Amino acid sequence: MMKLFHSKGSCSLASLIALEEAGAPYEVVRMSTAAGDQRKPEYLQINPKGRVPALVTERGILTENVAILAFVAQSFPEANLAPLDDAFAFAQMQALNSYLASTVHVAHAHKHRGYRWATEESSFADMRRKVAENETEYFRLIETEYLKGPWVMGEQYTVADGYLFTIADWLEGDGVDSRQFPRVHEHRERVRARPAVSKVLAEEAS
Repeated sequence: MMKLFHSKGSCSLASLIALEEAGAPYEVVRMSTAAGDQRKPEYLQINPKGRVPALVTERGILTENVAILAFVAQSFPEANLAPLDDAFAFAQMQALNSYLASTVHVAHAHKHRGYRWATEESSFADMRRKVAENETEYFRLIETEYLKGPWVMGEQYTVADGYLFTIADWLEGDGVDSRQFPRVHEHRERVRARPAVSKVLAEEAS
């Protein structure tokens, strides 16, 4: 059985959703990044990066959502969570996943993790002021270029949908009204209504 190290409210929700959608055998190790669990020595032995998610598999440990999502989709092909028979379409899906990880998530992190890039409090404040502006720009691109509808890849739900849902669910907390992006907003509610996602979110709330 696989083991996912996950923190509530973090990007690791995307990997948790993928595992549930796949019907994979897994258990969740719940962590608190606010309490610094990711920096404890015992976790650093699992993931020296000190981040979540980390997925323990029978072949070893995987980190980074982009890698874990691809692994889950390819390991459980019967769940149809990626266009596995089309290399170009798979790469398109990964392009969005990579954009979410490398650009959109990083913009969000500037709100509360400015210490990764600077040391002065004035710099942190400036970063926080830019968060909503940057995310608005990025989600405008997602709205117009990345949502083929009703899902990211069109008619097929994929692991990219759970990842986009996870990141989009941070918008209001970052000072961005998601309703200015009607397709993103509708997509988020469509994902939220899926049985696997509803189950995961109910467990998160308990």
